[in-house]
Amino acid sequence: MNTNTSAASLPGSVRDHRAATIRLVGFDVDGTLTDGRIIIGNQGEMAKFFSVRDGLGLRLLMDAGITVAIITARRSEIVTQRCAELRIDHVLQAVPDKALALTELAGQLGIPMEQTAFMGDDLPDLPAMQCAGMAACVADAADEVREYADWVAAEPGGQGAARSFAQYLLKSRRGWTAAIERFTRAPTGAGQA
Repeated sequence: MNTNTSAASLPGSVRDHRAATIRLVGFDVDGTLTDGRIIIGNQGEMAKFFSVRDGLGLRLLMDAGITVAIITARRSEIVTQRCAELRIDHVLQAVPDKALALTELAGQLGIPMEQTAFMGDDLPDLPAMQCAGMAACVADAADEVREYADWVAAEPGGQGAARSFAQYLLKSRRGWTAAIERFTRAPTGAGQA
């Protein structure tokens, strides 16, 4: 359980060791996986803005065996569709208590809370960040959230922050090279005439 009161209170080596043990990562949606804008028309919610880089980051985590969960207070068909595209199994919407949702999911999966992380951007995310083993946030998070986070992205929400956190987690467990190998290896038959 995260007991720090500011990112500065957790030494980098301790943070990196903790990151290497993460097995479940929960992500908020609005302001974390999106830029926080929601277009609402007469028919209701019409658009959210996601980053394809964040989507790839979530897939890389899952491909490396780390469970990804979406935990959001809103219900949105757009989120359902995006998560289906990414093949995310754990999509928890209309959640009034994100900390409870993360704790219950970790229990169902048999993952100790010390091996969980949560990434958010605003005050409703703080309880989940506080109960997770590691707390992360986007660059444009609320001041109180940034002060609590163990890890703060250089990017704002919906613009690659989740991808950066995924990369950090994978590098901490020395899994980044393996995670990107399919993109960086030479095509079969390359260099043959």
